[in-house]
Amino acid sequence: MKIGSIIENQKIEKRIAVTPEIVKKYISLGFEVCLSENYGSHLGIKDEIYSELGVKIGKDDSQILNSSDIIIQLGMLSDDKITYIKKDQTLIGVFDTYNNKEKLENLARKNINLFSLELLPRITRAQSMDILSSQANLAGYKAVIESFSNFEKAIPMMMTAAGTVPAAKVLVVGAGVAGLQAIATAKRMGAIVFATDVRMASKEQVESLGGKFLTVDGSENLETEGGYAKEASDDFKKKQEELLSETLKKIDIVICTALIPGKKAPLIIKEKMIENMQSGSVIYDLAAIQGGNAAYTEVDKIIEKNGVKIMGESNILNKLPVSASNLYAKNVFNFISNLYDKENKKLNINLEDEIIEKTFIK
Repeated sequence: MKIGSIIENQKIEKRIAVTPEIVKKYISLGFEVCLSENYGSHLGIKDEIYSELGVKIGKDDSQILNSSDIIIQLGMLSDDKITYIKKDQTLIGVFDTYNNKEKLENLARKNINLFSLELLPRITRAQSMDILSSQANLAGYKAVIESFSNFEKAIPMMMTAAGTVPAAKVLVVGAGVAGLQAIATAKRMGAIVFATDVRMASKEQVESLGGKFLTVDGSENLETEGGYAKEASDDFKKKQEELLSETLKKIDIVICTALIPGKKAPLIIKEKMIENMQSGSVIYDLAAIQGGNAAYTEVDKIIEKNGVKIMGESNILNKLPVSASNLYAKNVFNFISNLYDKENKKLNINLEDEIIEKTFIK
């Protein structure tokens, strides 16, 4: 069987789905691998490195797409590329099923096997394939680094003969994978860290990392069976707003990570709250691409309101493409290993397997 992958649109995606380390594993399973010319050159991976491992380098993307049994990408292919995919081929990636619903339904009707990896169930057996966790970990780390670089004061407490520099106070909104990594990173760099989340189960995790969990009076546990946050009630939102309004007056840096799968990001940091923040504070909004957790957030811009910088990027992982690609490629390999019948050398789309059933787009 042949696995193929072509270069993503570099303006929006610098990650790659097949790394040299993973090529060896595919070939050891008996796959043939074909990649487009200069596939990893922007990450310092020359075509020669792939060729020496047994990869076929193709100059024509249409031929790679048309001849591959399994196509691995990061995001959805452009309309002109999709035309080259035919019946019974398998397409694997992160396809933003809510925004690309119509396009995916059209592909499924053509009997193309589609697997969107952001739909993986949060179960133990799927952890090695969990692209949301691996990528969110890096995003949480990088959000802290980016916000600290735009904050014009020192982060840790420093005691000098000339006086003491106080530690920066950081608030992390949303204590999922990205939020917990943000807490850990900010804490390691010497900040005083606070966190809030609608899931009460997060309290113990936040405190184990040295953060202080802000508890809303009368909190209800707003967690789905799959471990994701669900939408809060109006009463909860009002109480959370009151707590945040007071807290933000003394916070230097806010990292926003709150997302509800398939919905617009909840607006948590309102205009009035930002007005009451200290001048020189920074808000980094990881939810920017889905509307943002903070008022005034704009994608790929730094907006300044009352001396507060509000930052949001369309794809923060483009700033860590090597690390992000290494993890993504391993996730995808583990997913394909679970999908592949090694004995009969073919894909086994067994819908009784929860991992396959949840990610398969019918």
